[in-house]
Amino acid sequence: MSDASAAVTDPDPGSGGPLSTADGQPLKVALAQSQKRARRRALMLVAPLFAFVIFAFVLPIGQMLFQSVYNPTFSDAAPNLVQWFDEHPQGSELDESAYAALAADLKLMRETKTAGVAGTRINYDVAGTRSLFTSSARKAAKLEPPYKPALLEIDEDWGDPEIWRAMRSASQPFTIDFYLAAIDLTRDAEGHIVSVPEDRAVYVMLFQRTLALSALITALCILLGFPIAHLLATLPLARSNILMIFVLLPFWTSLLVRTTSWMVLLQSQGVVNDLLVAVGIIGEDGRIQMMYNQIGTVVAMTHILLPFMVLPLYSVMRPIPPSYVRAARSLGATSWTAFRRIYLPQTLPGIGAGSLLVFILAIGYYITPALVGGADGQLVSNLIAFHMQKSLNWSLAAALAGILLGGVLILYWLYDRLVGIDNLKLG
Repeated sequence: MSDASAAVTDPDPGSGGPLSTADGQPLKVALAQSQKRARRRALMLVAPLFAFVIFAFVLPIGQMLFQSVYNPTFSDAAPNLVQWFDEHPQGSELDESAYAALAADLKLMRETKTAGVAGTRINYDVAGTRSLFTSSARKAAKLEPPYKPALLEIDEDWGDPEIWRAMRSASQPFTIDFYLAAIDLTRDAEGHIVSVPEDRAVYVMLFQRTLALSALITALCILLGFPIAHLLATLPLARSNILMIFVLLPFWTSLLVRTTSWMVLLQSQGVVNDLLVAVGIIGEDGRIQMMYNQIGTVVAMTHILLPFMVLPLYSVMRPIPPSYVRAARSLGATSWTAFRRIYLPQTLPGIGAGSLLVFILAIGYYITPALVGGADGQLVSNLIAFHMQKSLNWSLAAALAGILLGGVLILYWLYDRLVGIDNLKLG
């Protein structure tokens, strides 16, 4: 019980009756009330954090995933075409009724000023169709039956089956077409899922590049961070605390400042190339291009993400007693055997946690690849930002982000299966 003054009494010890508190309340009821009050206090303490997670994390992610499969811009602007597509299955002939529905919707778009929005939605699938919709909507008031020759006279592209295929696909507000586009797939005139032309296949390549560079950066962080963490863990506490300041120092500097510093160091006329020329390793005409390519992305991101590997490793290495390795050496094991069979297995939770943290951060990085990566060092996150800010194809950006989120969840699942999420040690 939480109330210290509530003493437990037994009015008749020989009767075997239920225990009660000093005020006569049954002990079972008093305990239940006390536990209920404790649960309410705990709930009130975590309620602000829970609300923050819901409104700042769960709801935005849910809205993003919903946006990736829901886009009603065309279906809302073209109700007549939506009805025609519902009444005529895939492969139906584009007769006069189809063009009559198109003409009616163009007139409606002109009145509601939604031709640009509808054209933009179709432009996601067929380039150049936004201007087709806007120009045709301006002339829609003069359209008279028969509508098919009238519309073809305005623009012969209205007879293109690819445009009608795109309009049929966009006539349904719920669609998986954005996920298909995110993995370089599309639908043909018959509605079958096919690969996009080779010159338009960019997303799968970007996903492969993102995973490959993130894995490389994670491996480099392990190679560089392991000896640093080992040194911090084995030094006396006073010295290791001083060195830990240098590990944490990058967190006190702006990410933009650190990235631009690497731009100064790695450019063709930068410090690194000047040093290599000065010592005679390379000639003046053989300066190494380390900027605006994958080299710049890997170097800058490895430096930025290295502390996220060192801290989990240090937290695991510090409690490991040095006597374990000394005991193995005294029993005849070599230094390599003692490290491989005694020390390294105890550091695996830190390696797994650091690798998971660095890899997840790497696949979602945006600023550093945008500044130092150039065309060859761009990652999926840069393309997501492009669709959000430039092309305004938010549904495709949401689909790309959804696939990235799915990959992260699979990575968590694999980590849980191989290492165990209970063994995750982040510091």
